[in-house]
Amino acid sequence: MDEAKSVIGVICSSYDSFFDSEKKIANCIMERRREVVDMTVAELAQASGASDASVSRFCRRCGFKGFHQLKMTLAGELAEESRGTVGNDISRRDIGQSLQNILANKTEELKQTVAMMEPENLDRILDVIQKAGTVQFVAVGNTIPVAMDAVFKFNQLGIPAVTGTILETQTAYAFNLGKKDVIIAISNSGVSRRLIRLLEGASGNGVTIISITNSPDSPVAKLSNYHITTATREKLLREDFLFSRVPATMVIEILYLLLSVSIRGATESVRRHETAIMEDKQIR
Repeated sequence: MDEAKSVIGVICSSYDSFFDSEKKIANCIMERRREVVDMTVAELAQASGASDASVSRFCRRCGFKGFHQLKMTLAGELAEESRGTVGNDISRRDIGQSLQNILANKTEELKQTVAMMEPENLDRILDVIQKAGTVQFVAVGNTIPVAMDAVFKFNQLGIPAVTGTILETQTAYAFNLGKKDVIIAISNSGVSRRLIRLLEGASGNGVTIISITNSPDSPVAKLSNYHITTATREKLLREDFLFSRVPATMVIEILYLLLSVSIRGATESVRRHETAIMEDKQIR
């Protein structure tokens, strides 16, 4: 496994795709991180209520060769954390420290998202987008604003892009796309049944599918021709809240910036767009 990857980052990103026994192990690791680095497989199995075999499978599922490699990587993360003064608690009683904790975790999300990007895969994705007839961004729920921002940016570059706030409308449009078109699906968990049905229908028409999700093993990712994995650490901040829009938004920003320097006429296209809306920005 790439040393740049984080144990906690991988667990948080893949959490929704874990089986119940795997979630028990994941919860134990996140709640007792400093104890886990000194545990044996049997001790972690007992602490999490799972079997020894489940722990070994869990480590491989997360991309590690075994429990020893997971522990060594986790120990390195803890050593890095101990050099700072941040934690995972957020409270109105100490807003100053809470701000530092939120910043540290959000920064780590971005670092891990970039660490998991493969340059060759990203280069192929950029080529596919540049050659596309139409790019449709599809999303549900909390990720719709990310799709809307992406459409604005891509159209600025001169790339015809569309999205919608109603999934039924998104689906109807997607089913009319063809082999020259591209769909970019944005989903944190990658398990939305409605999104899966949309992608299955579009795939039947030969549409190229790019997905941006927290888990490369999710159904949405597996339906895609290309995939970008985003990191999340929200589960460390709030037990009952597992959503972050920041990494997906950054992926869109990365695509936008790389496309802006590779598409001929992109700068002029952006300038023309900015000139058209300049009147709204002027202070009188």
